Amino acid sequence: MQELYKEIHTYLNMEEEIPFKEFDDFYKRVIKYFNDSATDFEEEDIWKALFISENIMSNAEGRAKETKGAKQKKKYQKMAQRLTLWAQNFATRLAEKGYNQDQMNERFEKMFEDEV
Repeated sequence: MQELYKEIHTYLNMEEEIPFKEFDDFYKRVIKYFNDSATDFEEEDIWKALFISENIMSNAEGRAKETKGAKQKKKYQKMAQRLTLWAQNFATRLAEKGYNQDQMNERFEKMFEDEV
């Protein structure tokens, strides 16, 4: 999880967008990791997974709007849809641990400043 978390921070701090292939590869690794391990996530991993999924989802939505080709646009939309489901899953799990929406938003914003 830490490697994926570190990688998303690297991407967020870049000036330019990464190419589709690199974005797609990262997305696939994240989805595979979530599929394989999400049920065993400890609380800290749930926070990181929420941060990763929200940021990829947001980026995929933005790319879908800007992309001219129908095929890539569709791929970005599908990425955003799958990660929306994961983000909802992680947010629900945090709510079950007693966090309200304001607490989640506050923690989420602080995560942008994490030194990784």
